[in-house]
Amino acid sequence: MKTQIFKIRLAEEFIHADQKLLDRFLQENNILKYETAFVKDEENYWSVILYYEELKVQVNEAKPEKYSAEQEQLNPDEIKILDCLKLWRTEKAKEKSLPVYLIATNKELLSIAKYKPIKKEELLDIKGFGKYKIENYGEEIIEILEMA
Repeated sequence: MKTQIFKIRLAEEFIHADQKLLDRFLQENNILKYETAFVKDEENYWSVILYYEELKVQVNEAKPEKYSAEQEQLNPDEIKILDCLKLWRTEKAKEKSLPVYLIATNKELLSIAKYKPIKKEELLDIKGFGKYKIENYGEEIIEILEMA
């Protein structure tokens, strides 16, 4: 198991770049565990420690492409699902005292709304979802999809 530390600065000029680095790392690695802390000093920021395994890709074997929705138009049902997922994510982040993007990014929620997995194992097909997110949030996400 490897570790990586990220600093997500809240200042407008840094937050998007810091978030982009974190998002890329989350997509390229299998996150096993994470820890976060809010640091309040001259520049307020989130400190994120990720415990991970690198996703292994054989040289001759292409990694299966995971589903990732791109700025696609959503139909009314998908908009309803996305709204429900965002509400759930906000509540879950408050409950765990985490920033919402550590629960799931907007792009991941958009992909769920478009892909509409039926079983939590199908969340593995969505870019950004690994064992950790599925174990911790999979059942709740599938329940939301069933109710929507």
